[in-house]
Amino acid sequence: MKTINLVGGGRVGQTLGRLLAQDGQVRVQDLLTRSQASAEQALAFIGSGRAVGNMQHMRPADLWLLAVPDGQIAPVAAALATCNSLPPATVFHASGALGSELLHPLREKGWQVASAHCLLSFASPALALQQFAGTPCALEGDAQALAELRALFTRLGAQCFDVRAQDKMLYHAGAIFATNFLPVLQDLAEQLWQQTGMPLPMVQHLRASLLHNAVNNLIALGPQAALTGPAARGDLALVAAQGQAVQQWDSTAGQAYQALSALARSLAQRQHP
Repeated sequence: MKTINLVGGGRVGQTLGRLLAQDGQVRVQDLLTRSQASAEQALAFIGSGRAVGNMQHMRPADLWLLAVPDGQIAPVAAALATCNSLPPATVFHASGALGSELLHPLREKGWQVASAHCLLSFASPALALQQFAGTPCALEGDAQALAELRALFTRLGAQCFDVRAQDKMLYHAGAIFATNFLPVLQDLAEQLWQQTGMPLPMVQHLRASLLHNAVNNLIALGPQAALTGPAARGDLALVAAQGQAVQQWDSTAGQAYQALSALARSLAQRQHP
């Protein structure tokens, strides 16, 4: 059975570690995190593995996952490359925006390097486990590593596709627009409703009902047909007046309203090919 070592035990590391442990064809071996306590917490969720306190104490493995913040990928790869007792293996990171070139110190030592980004909101490892089946997984890197990771992630339930390293920043920006900005927009809406006197229970009800209906329309009709509001209708006078009102309430929110209204108008006017 192949083995995998994990560097980083946050939400992504825990989710993928648990999926791998459940898969039964790759054994989670060693886990290194910032503290012993966080490592033990992660391993309790994963269900297998051993916590280590130092990279020098990690055993050789067939696969290595660097599930660390984007800014730590290059330093961790450089540190791992200094561990001369470790034979070359397949190493990958989970960043959506950055490519496998961050792992070049390991590539220079004969390792196969790649990046594998699962397009899923990892807000909670427990929820991510339930939602993982069918998740798109963007793969980029060395051919041998990609073949191995494609088989692995497909077995876990992901739908794999290739992305070029130079396209990853735009690819990930799409994910940000689709997921990370939605809570920001919802929070703005709720602030505006409460500012104008809407009772909190009603605000909370709208969080479920309005979003639910909007998502259903989007799925059923597609973005353009599901679009509503003054920008979609071409009521530019109302867009301008409303944008000014929001601007007076909060300048940043006002700028966002104007920019999003312009994009909404462009979407409404788009011609189908």
